[in-house]
Amino acid sequence: MELKISKETMKKILLLITFAVLLYVCARNIHVVLECIGVVWGLFFPFILGGAIAFVLNVPMKFIERHLFEKAQKKGNKFAIRMGRSISLILSILFAAIVILFVTLMVIPELGTTFISVGRSIERSIPRLQEWLQHTFRSDSPIVEWANSIDFQPQRVLDSIMDILKNGMNNIVTSTISVTMGIVSTAANAVIGFIFACYILLQKEKLAKQSKKALYAMLPEKVVLYIIHVCSMAHKTFSNFVTGQCIEAIILGTLFFIFMTIFNFPYALLVGVLIAFTALIPIFGAFIGCAVGCFLILMVSPMKALMFLIMFLILQQIEGNLIYPHVVGSSVGLPSVWVLVAVTVGGSLMGVVGMLVFIPLVSVLYSLFREWVYKELKRKKIKPADIE
Repeated sequence: MELKISKETMKKILLLITFAVLLYVCARNIHVVLECIGVVWGLFFPFILGGAIAFVLNVPMKFIERHLFEKAQKKGNKFAIRMGRSISLILSILFAAIVILFVTLMVIPELGTTFISVGRSIERSIPRLQEWLQHTFRSDSPIVEWANSIDFQPQRVLDSIMDILKNGMNNIVTSTISVTMGIVSTAANAVIGFIFACYILLQKEKLAKQSKKALYAMLPEKVVLYIIHVCSMAHKTFSNFVTGQCIEAIILGTLFFIFMTIFNFPYALLVGVLIAFTALIPIFGAFIGCAVGCFLILMVSPMKALMFLIMFLILQQIEGNLIYPHVVGSSVGLPSVWVLVAVTVGGSLMGVVGMLVFIPLVSVLYSLFREWVYKELKRKKIKPADIE
């Protein structure tokens, strides 16, 4: 009996064999593959950076355009149609620049003052510690000898830091060319990325239409519709997550600033800003701000540091049970256990950026998997409510 294989089946078999051969070759030469990936990543990094900048700036830009120009654009106002997007983009950039400038001007001087104050507090505390140890232990005790040997001088610490910086500068001078090239490359990537982000934001509807045309030309309609569905879900999830996380961080930082001011805690503004920024990191972020704030307050008053910890735990409960569910809500649509997994894996792979990226990314994958599960249950005529 003669076995007939259609051209379509033969084509699929050849593609499968080719894919298997390529996979084997790549596995045998994994170091070459990784080097090629590194080169490609370096080439496309400015555009990836630009896409990330565009995504972040798109959130305030959409808000400004919707509230300032949308009504006029619907009425056919030529100025709003022609200039609305550009003005919204400029206002978004100015807003981001003002926020960064405000935080820089407020936090850096406060940090400088804090470090000087901490140094002076340590300098004043050491004699009292030595005196207490001498009264508590025998005069020939090793603890007393160790305490008496402590000679903390802030100026000496600053001189040591300056010496380290000077030696570091001497080493840097010997490799001026490589450092300069690195700075120029970083600056060039940032400029290219920023320009690319502006182009994306100004032409996003046109780019979306061109991308859809290319997809329809290369892929079957069913596949294109599914890709569009995934992209739409990803955009919605990422936008909601970024917006909700920023609002939640601002609310939490403001609460800390208000309560610390009411109860006369030191460093109210600095700790409020730190907690607002670290709260952008899901789950663990606020605890980082708490640790720094507790250390700073401890240098002034141990009792107030203890009160700060109690206040932090209370506000964290309010934030976790009231603020976060209402502000962020179920926009991410990810169970708590998977949020923890996403933060852990993202932090291990990409640091802080990975923590921020992996939650919405895992949320999209989780939503797609959930869609597939319910679709299969429906195909098998199994009701989810009947499964115990």
